[in-house]
Amino acid sequence: MNLKETVKPITYLKNNAAEVIRDASVSGRPLLVTQNGEAKAIIMGVEQYQEWRRMLALLKLIAQGEADIAAGRIAPQSEGFERASKAVRTVRE
Repeated sequence: MNLKETVKPITYLKNNAAEVIRDASVSGRPLLVTQNGEAKAIIMGVEQYQEWRRMLALLKLIAQGEADIAAGRIAPQSEGFERASKAVRTVRE
């Protein structure tokens, strides 16, 4: 990632908003907006945002699973499948 291309001051955004939005959507690269030399916002296309949200949800599930393992909240695979099958049968009835 080329930081010169992906970090812009807020004045650049003010003067080139349409171009910035188009570039974020087309290129798939997020743009870091700075104000007074500090990072303040990220601009990204909708598709990239949706993908980021999907990845974040998956990471949360993994973290929850790891926490369950660490806390000893585990069961044999066969028991898990049996419980899932029973739940599906209950919903179908």
